[in-house]
Amino acid sequence: MTTIPTDLLPAIELETGASPTHTIIWMHGLGADGNDFVPIVDALALPSAIHIRLVFPHAPKRPVSINRGMVMRAWYDYDLIDTNAGLHENMESLYGSQRAVESLLARENQRGIKSENIVLAGFSQGGALALHTGLRYPEKLAGVMALSCNLPLPQTLVAEACRANLPASIFMAHGESDDVIPMIVASASRRQLVELGYAVEWHEYRMAHSVCEEEIVDIGEWLKRVLI
Repeated sequence: MTTIPTDLLPAIELETGASPTHTIIWMHGLGADGNDFVPIVDALALPSAIHIRLVFPHAPKRPVSINRGMVMRAWYDYDLIDTNAGLHENMESLYGSQRAVESLLARENQRGIKSENIVLAGFSQGGALALHTGLRYPEKLAGVMALSCNLPLPQTLVAEACRANLPASIFMAHGESDDVIPMIVASASRRQLVELGYAVEWHEYRMAHSVCEEEIVDIGEWLKRVLI
C-alpha cells in the first residue's frame, strides 16, 4: 500500500497484481477518509484473472452546513431541508469535487487504464459524488457503485448527462433503517434514474447507514461482472 502525495487528491492505492489493467476509484463518506474502505478489499474476493488498482482518495476539509459548520473531510457542503424535499447541495463544492475525480480518471488513462475498465464507487456522500460524476463523464465507464446515498442535483442531470454512460451498470444499495440518507430520498433517486433509462441494480439490506456482510458479497459479485 502506498500513499501518493501529488497535486491531485491525495489517495491510498492498492494493487492486486503487477501492471493493473482495471481501476476502482472509491470515495469515502462524510467525515471519514480514504482509509475507510481499505479493510474490506480482501472480503470482496476480486477476480484473480485481472489485476486491479484500487484508489481511495481523501476529500478536502471544509465546513459542512448539516453539521452546523463543523470542519471535516467532505466532498461538498450540503444540508437537509426536510425529508420530502430531500437534500440541498452546494453546487460550487460539488462541481469542484467532480473536477477532482475527473482528474483522477484522467491520470488512470495516462497510466494505461481505459475508461471502460474503471469503476467509480463511493459510500454516502462519496456514492453521491460517484453518481454525479459518472453520469456526466464523456467516456464509457465499467460501472458506478453508489452505496447508501442519493442522486445529487437531480434537477440538472438531464441537461448535463453524457450518453456514453447511459448503458453503464449502476449498483445502488441502501439500508432499510438509514437515518442519515432516508430511504425515501434514495428511492426517489433510483426512480429518477430508472425513468431516464439507466440500468440500476438495486439492493436493500437490514441495516442503518453502514455496510453489511451480505452487501459486501453482492458488491464483489457485481464487480466481477462489470470488470471481466
